[in-house]
Amino acid sequence: MTPTSPTSLFSNYYGDINTTLYANISSTSNAAAPGLLIPLVYLVVCAVGLWGNTLVIYLAWRSPAGQNSVTALYILNLALADDLFMLGLPFLAAQSALSYWPFGSPVCTIVMTLDAVNQFTSIFCLTVLSMDRYLAVVRPIQTVKWRRPKVAKSVNVTVWILSFLVVLPVVFFAGVPKESGMCHIAWPEPQQAWRTGFILYTTALGFFCPLLVICICHILIVAQLRSSGNRVRVAPARRQGPERKVTKMVALAVTAFILCWLPFYALNIINLLWPLPAGPRLYGLYSFVVALSYANSCLNPIIYALLARPFQRGLRRVLCRTTVRVADGVLNGGNNTAQGELSRVSGISEERKSPKVVGVVENGQIDGSEEPLQQDVGSSSQNALPEELGVSEKENMLGISYL
Repeated sequence: MTPTSPTSLFSNYYGDINTTLYANISSTSNAAAPGLLIPLVYLVVCAVGLWGNTLVIYLAWRSPAGQNSVTALYILNLALADDLFMLGLPFLAAQSALSYWPFGSPVCTIVMTLDAVNQFTSIFCLTVLSMDRYLAVVRPIQTVKWRRPKVAKSVNVTVWILSFLVVLPVVFFAGVPKESGMCHIAWPEPQQAWRTGFILYTTALGFFCPLLVICICHILIVAQLRSSGNRVRVAPARRQGPERKVTKMVALAVTAFILCWLPFYALNIINLLWPLPAGPRLYGLYSFVVALSYANSCLNPIIYALLARPFQRGLRRVLCRTTVRVADGVLNGGNNTAQGELSRVSGISEERKSPKVVGVVENGQIDGSEEPLQQDVGSSSQNALPEELGVSEKENMLGISYL
């Protein structure tokens, strides 16, 4: 077997570009700068991505409505895949800084497999989200039986299984040969045929085919939204706003994916057809492309924060709660215990005076509560609810509507 040594854990599928690159970089006098800068970039991307996606998972999971929204379940699955995708970056940073793999062959196989599975899961989740937007906007009546939480959970499980099947060669051929000391795939003979075949089919399944499906879905969505007459007959006016917001958010996430991953796939295809001369410049370009592909997992939480107002409110609550707790602990010390107990008792008294509102008011019943609405309150009780709890909104912490 002839080893192929990668710049990224997943990019070792593609060619032997980095075998020569590491040798050339380590032999130059200014190797310390790229050796420190690139791992630092990887660690920064990892920290931002883990924080953002973990926050998305937390806000979606703690929202009672999140478990009943089909789109929210798909976004939750995407955030989970992006979170796990970030876990490979510390290993990649260590290998880049040390120019060898210090964690052993079993860890190499596990990390590379998880890295590859989560990459494919991310693009498959975006594809599923785009198809869900198509069904919600273009065919909401005909497909209502398919847009249910149970179906969404089954689709999420299928996405993970399919991603694992796509990257099975990684499980069999990834390791750390003694002669190289690098975590990579050692293709069997004929090596070139295996490498070329894997490049072509992973690029097709992991980028171009999903991209084709995504583009078709969004073209049909745009055509439907522009047809105002049909749009009015498809759904009530009160649901047009949330639908458009969610569709815009998914489209922006897809655009970010294309911009971040297209250079990665393009560079590997170019290197396959016309082998590029190895050197410090190519090493820097390749490292930048790899970092850009990982950075895509940091962008989705930012997109949610910009477009989803309930997510913004949830983020502010988390940050304010953390800041207040830290400040109280520093300034008041042990006095907070007594004050907190008084606040808790006061809160219990208030809850006994008025019923607790959780979920969404629907059909005279509070979703998530067994207490019916008081009939003598009249229609004014619904108007007194906060906007995010109103019937016209039906949104969870991510601003996803029940469409």
